[in-house]
Amino acid sequence: MTIHHQAQAAISTLTRAFAPFTCHITAARNGNFSFTVVNQFGVARHSERLYPEHYGDADLLQTVIDRTQKALKC
Repeated sequence: MTIHHQAQAAISTLTRAFAPFTCHITAARNGNFSFTVVNQFGVARHSERLYPEHYGDADLLQTVIDRTQKALKC
């Protein structure tokens, strides 16, 4: 799987993981991208930049998701 396909799969996974919040993807380039989780009022709750080494491994991506979900509960 190419980095582009891995990034698309990671973006899809992130979008599903943070529902009902909205997950905006920005600055996608060179295999890197940023995601921002936004609540129902349009307020950004969490933002993070991911690199291929973060989302290329399912366990590392799950770690990012778990850490972000924990931050959203605060």
